[in-house]
Amino acid sequence: MRAVLTRVSSASVTVDGDVVGAIDCPDTGGILALVGVGAEDSPDAWETVARKIAELRILDGERSVTDVGAPVLLVSQFTLMGRTAKGRRPSWSDAAPGDIAEPVIARIAEELRSRGIRVEEGRFGAKMRVASVNEGPFTVIVEA
Repeated sequence: MRAVLTRVSSASVTVDGDVVGAIDCPDTGGILALVGVGAEDSPDAWETVARKIAELRILDGERSVTDVGAPVLLVSQFTLMGRTAKGRRPSWSDAAPGDIAEPVIARIAEELRSRGIRVEEGRFGAKMRVASVNEGPFTVIVEA
């Protein structure tokens, strides 16, 4: 599993012209979490990713989402699992199929919400337009 976590002051996901998820957090900052689920992920990888989203101290002042009550925009992105070592076309064979990945993304969202974190989401499997205003810029990659 891979996640790209970006500190943002705002972010949104639009599907077919409709905003389906958005955060606006100019004071505290928030996290745009792009998450790719792998076909060979360990059963507890989702827990690690959820914990990292909640607890990594990547917001201003070395604080975490949990520390400041910041929101998270969670977006499933299977292309993070693409292999690019050979040729010019990425291989998606490392990505989990949708019927496996979708419940994993849902578990991550549920875990974050159980911690009292406001979570907005993209729409699984949809063609999404993701917009963000990065702060810093500050972006980290989490692998679990």
